[in-house]
Amino acid sequence: MSRSFFASLVGLALAAVALVAPLAVASSADAKSRIKDIVSFEGVRDNQLVGYGIVVGLNGSGDSLRNAPMTKQSLEAMLERQGVNVRDGNLNTKNTAAVMVTANLPPFSAAGARMDVTVSTLGDAKSLLGGTLLVTSLQGADGQTYAVAQGSVQTGSVSAGGASGSSVTKGVPTAGRIAAGGIIEKETGFQMVNMDVLRMTLRNPDFTTSRRIADAINQRFANCAQAQNPTIVAVRPPAGMDMISFVTAIENLEVEPDAPAKVIIDEVAGVIVMGDDVRISQVAIAQGNLTISVQETPAVSQPAPFSQGRTAVVPQSTVSVNEETGKKLLTLGGGASLKSLVGGLNALGVTPRDMISILQAIKASGALQADIEVM
Repeated sequence: MSRSFFASLVGLALAAVALVAPLAVASSADAKSRIKDIVSFEGVRDNQLVGYGIVVGLNGSGDSLRNAPMTKQSLEAMLERQGVNVRDGNLNTKNTAAVMVTANLPPFSAAGARMDVTVSTLGDAKSLLGGTLLVTSLQGADGQTYAVAQGSVQTGSVSAGGASGSSVTKGVPTAGRIAAGGIIEKETGFQMVNMDVLRMTLRNPDFTTSRRIADAINQRFANCAQAQNPTIVAVRPPAGMDMISFVTAIENLEVEPDAPAKVIIDEVAGVIVMGDDVRISQVAIAQGNLTISVQETPAVSQPAPFSQGRTAVVPQSTVSVNEETGKKLLTLGGGASLKSLVGGLNALGVTPRDMISILQAIKASGALQADIEVM
């Protein structure tokens, strides 16, 4: 072998190693996630608001006042506040509807900021299309008013009907949204900058992930984080740094999250999701389909001539049993990985629904080293 040819082979080998090494590093880096993507920070959350209001201006698609007494009472009370007395009158309008108004108050929202609200009917209104929500106060869980809402309701639905009673509806016309229809009147008063200790909550609780988060923070800021349990990691800013600056510095730190081996099964849709850590012990699997068919063939029984008998239909049943053949016993080695498990089950030619039964049977035998969660 010539020296130049040998040098070419060495060069190709070094190039291949140089190409594979970045791929391995990239795959390892891709498995990491930022802390801000796997935890929730204490106090940084939405607050749910709810209120009761009236939508007016509907084109005959509102509540029937006879069937919705709350709409009638609300309409009378609203008109009285405007100086109109209709208590003794006979209201018979279908242009109004009683609704519940809901919204999420964003964290750290300032007074005067706007937010979206959702409007949903309470009575027998057919549609909110073209309606306008009158001023409605929105309360929190503590009963205090944090926002008010008003504006035109957008349903995003289409409905049409004929004189014979047939109708076509696309979407849900009895619920809609008002973009930027809510105005915040009161702040929650949460002051994060003055906190001494902040707790971070893992979205997927795990001992290993919790410990890795604390180690990553302590590597950057010594003795500033403590993993209290699989869900909570408490952090304390170092001297001379406020909580906002500290959170900004740690939320982009990368951590490789861990998760327990689990198999998720949705029997209704026939969906199976398995984690990469699912392992299986030594087990043998055989799968076959057994089909039982019953076929009814009615036959006519004629009586003999000049007899007193009657013509009758006599049922004749044919029962057959067909068991699928050609399926061999498949053996999976101990400690088989997810790839081996999926490949072995696919080798049996099973459907997703058959695979659900097989996985449950493997779990019952004690060979599946993972939890099964049925949705």
